[in-house]
Amino acid sequence: MPDRTVPPTAPDLVLRDVPLPVVPGVLSADQLRATVTAIAAEQSADGALPWFRGGQLDAWDSVEAAMALDVGGAHDRARAAYAWLADRQRPDGSWAAEYRDGAVTAPAVESNHAGYLAVGVWHSWLRTGDAHLVDQLWPAVRRALDLVTAMQLPTGAVSWALRPDGTPDGTALLTGNASLYQALRAGIALADLVGEPQPDWDLAATDLGRALREDPGAFADRSRWSMDWYYPVLAGAVTGAAADDRLAAGWDTFVVPGLGVRCVADRPWVTGAETCELALALTAAGRVDDATEQLASMQHLRADDGAYWTGLVYADDARWPVERTTWTAAAVVLAADAIAGTGPAAALFADPTALDRPAAPVTGPGGGR
Repeated sequence: MPDRTVPPTAPDLVLRDVPLPVVPGVLSADQLRATVTAIAAEQSADGALPWFRGGQLDAWDSVEAAMALDVGGAHDRARAAYAWLADRQRPDGSWAAEYRDGAVTAPAVESNHAGYLAVGVWHSWLRTGDAHLVDQLWPAVRRALDLVTAMQLPTGAVSWALRPDGTPDGTALLTGNASLYQALRAGIALADLVGEPQPDWDLAATDLGRALREDPGAFADRSRWSMDWYYPVLAGAVTGAAADDRLAAGWDTFVVPGLGVRCVADRPWVTGAETCELALALTAAGRVDDATEQLASMQHLRADDGAYWTGLVYADDARWPVERTTWTAAAVVLAADAIAGTGPAAALFADPTALDRPAAPVTGPGGGR
């Protein structure tokens, strides 16, 4: 399995000598380094990467934070986070919906938690060229995406969760499905890389992409949530003129000039992760200047040590919830990387066609294939 060695404390963290993203006028390399260090400070000695030390952990957000560690050059810590997840994958390919201090606190099987490991492993390959890590994590990716395809509904959408009897729930969530579209495509790329093509995943991705573009009725109505607005663009399911039209349609509803993006349309509450995810969607749509503006707009959530508060209720000028989450900081790092185009991994979010082309990874500690 991947290396589980984690440096004992954040001050001992030594980031590799890698070029860090720079977004002029918004974030310097030193500021991004501080943010990566702040994420690492929340990691447990066993590799677990929760929302914050002592808080909850879910597979999706842990993978996002691990990707940010890889961007910052903290590859040993990213490997340890992936190893922690691989060790806890259940026989059906799933993870529990929530863990705290290593214990399961919400056992539900949710499809988007299962799928996202593929995105993290593909990102790590692009960033490091570590073929050994890919080989070690491939079985976990395969089990997870086999579960995802088994949860696909007749509409092409994927059920959000399994019922207690093990059958897929009939509800599909648009944001989670957009993430799964990206995950399936990353999984297909990994399958080609390791020489184990998975034609069922190709079919699942095709049907899911069609549902995301053409069948809004296949998904539960959660249109008050900003994620349902931009995520199909971020994940590469909606591109070109359709992406521009989709982003324009929700702009006035969700974007608060100078502050960021509302999490939900009917609340005076902007959140950092959603703002950075919109920046990723804008970058994917070729609107880098607009993406940079959004990344700049949420910097009021930055703490002195480089961590980020989750959100702001701007009507009350109050941070809420009063927590600094690793996934918010990770979204900042990934958005900055996509905007700056620092290395081949940046294209995973910046270029929706990148998963359709053979990868040209950086040769890293494991060597290129």
